[in-house]
Amino acid sequence: MRTFGHTTARLAAWNLAGFGEIPPSRLERQIEALALLDAEVVALVEINPITVIETLRQGLADKGVEYGAMVLPQANDLHIGVLFKDGVVARNPRLLDGSDLGDARRRKAFLIDMQVGRFDFLLMVVHLKSGRGSSDQQIRDEQAKVIGRFITEQRQQSREDIILAGDFNMIPGEDVSNFHHLGGDDLMNFLSSWDLQDRFSHILEAGRANLLDGFAISRTFSTEYIRGSLRVFPMHWAMDMGRERFRETVSDHLPFVASFRIDRSRD
Repeated sequence: MRTFGHTTARLAAWNLAGFGEIPPSRLERQIEALALLDAEVVALVEINPITVIETLRQGLADKGVEYGAMVLPQANDLHIGVLFKDGVVARNPRLLDGSDLGDARRRKAFLIDMQVGRFDFLLMVVHLKSGRGSSDQQIRDEQAKVIGRFITEQRQQSREDIILAGDFNMIPGEDVSNFHHLGGDDLMNFLSSWDLQDRFSHILEAGRANLLDGFAISRTFSTEYIRGSLRVFPMHWAMDMGRERFRETVSDHLPFVASFRIDRSRD
């Protein structure tokens, strides 16, 4: 296992826009995009088909960047997984029972224990129910309650280091009840809602955009997170293309990326 010679590491989360499967031409661009992102850990949603994650891993290896990959099959064709650089420890991947509300059309939260250097944490990756209607929000409420209860239980067991990331399908200021339930007993700090109020991560048609994706950490985790480091990675700009072309050829979502200290563990 590689020993990290630096004091920080980056964790990213990205929706691959896998609805209806990801064609080879899009995959090639996503490999290029991930190489530019260059994060130690990348949480991925909408992996479709499930073999896509291995294609991404191999494509990055061909560029000289070695990643490991873990994914667990969901009941539908949109999967959740994680890429992690050589030297990162990833253990015990599992799906959170009940977080799909027993409906095969939805995704269960993906959980995995990770360690980068001396920095260890529970990573929870979610892809909640989409849609802006009241019924959609109610379904997200029920999903968020399941996840929030799990977070509360983990904190009661002294699990302090939790990162929650992925496609929340929730807009800050609009889906208030969703955020309330997802945070457990007010245990999560929704960094994306506070630090990225003037930004967008989801690219819509006709130049519209919103902040559907989310990133949160447990409130007691502030000593590892480098404050102010969370940002939306302008991948379209890095790839020298406009938003519309990026939406059509790479993904309709931009990734989040945040930095953490890995030279110490508050645990």
